[in-house]
Amino acid sequence: MSARRRAYLFSKSFLSCRLVSPSVESFGEAMGPAPEVGEEEPAAEDRWSRILPELLGEIVRRVENSEDQWPLRKSVVSCACVCRRWREITTGVIGSPRDTGKITFPSSLKQPGPRNLPIQCFIKRNKRNSTFYLYLSLTQRFMDKGKFLLAARRFRHGAHVEYIISLDADDLSQGSNAYVGKLRSDFLGTKFTIYDSRPPFNGAKVSSSRASRRFTSKQISPQVPAGNFEIGQVSYKFNLLKSRGPRRMMCTLQCPSAPENMEDEPDPEEMLKEQRQAGSVVLKNKAPRWHEHLQCWCLNFHGRVTVASVKNFQLVAAADPSPPGEVGDEETVLLQFGKVGDDMFTMDYRQPLSAFQAFAICLTSFGMKFACE
Repeated sequence: MSARRRAYLFSKSFLSCRLVSPSVESFGEAMGPAPEVGEEEPAAEDRWSRILPELLGEIVRRVENSEDQWPLRKSVVSCACVCRRWREITTGVIGSPRDTGKITFPSSLKQPGPRNLPIQCFIKRNKRNSTFYLYLSLTQRFMDKGKFLLAARRFRHGAHVEYIISLDADDLSQGSNAYVGKLRSDFLGTKFTIYDSRPPFNGAKVSSSRASRRFTSKQISPQVPAGNFEIGQVSYKFNLLKSRGPRRMMCTLQCPSAPENMEDEPDPEEMLKEQRQAGSVVLKNKAPRWHEHLQCWCLNFHGRVTVASVKNFQLVAAADPSPPGEVGDEETVLLQFGKVGDDMFTMDYRQPLSAFQAFAICLTSFGMKFACE
């Protein structure tokens, strides 16, 4: 069933439940017969775009309120796929993850998470093909099916390792339309650079390093940047004395921003000003406490981590430069990652991190780091 036909059936069902009014009746007449599957749609798109914006907004709001969990939430995405007018109305009604705590569109993966409660996800690892899959948790159980979000595959290029991150689990290449970014390590595997396929803000420049290039040619399309944009670095401190304890890590990130009112068209100059003022965010791993009875280092993961592992970590703000409720203090966990099975890990993140950034940081924890353990 096409997106337009599905949205048509949504609108008819919702309008049939409304109190009868002249505007609703005229709206039903303006819709006309349901479009057939495979119907030629250049003229149909113009017909769909002429729907009254008030009624269209009411349809989207009802779909949003009634189907707020995946997999039913695909109906909201279908509304945005009808035509450009529907997409504009839908994106105006649907709030950002920071305000709603919901991931709806692919663009939500690069927007900051909510302030108060983290978005709970989990990562599945496939050791045979060095692939990692990020899912949105649909329940509190670790073994639920989840909603697929991102995939990453590890590639070795000489002495370096790269993780290509994509929206498509079956197409993991930098030349793909589903490509969203990558992670690249140094020779020792202790320093990582996070690259985004899109500019993090207006005026951002493509990284000039050779490792950041997506294609061998300079440009293949005006819409597709030939390079990547550096948005962060993750480093692990050396442990030359082999002292007991978990890995120590530090992250410097250029975090995304979300407009306060999604219905308003963002001002490019204002967005650029906010990005310059925000600067970068520095995160560090939360120091664990030694448990005398268990004789081990412990962190409180609130039941989200069940297997002890050197990969487990919690990240907090290295400093508290902002007011309460923004970046957070040294006690507020902004990202936590931990093991719950042989190839299963949980990932919970919140503002100022996005799902893409959190996933990239967690990928750095995989693999041996002999100088850091």
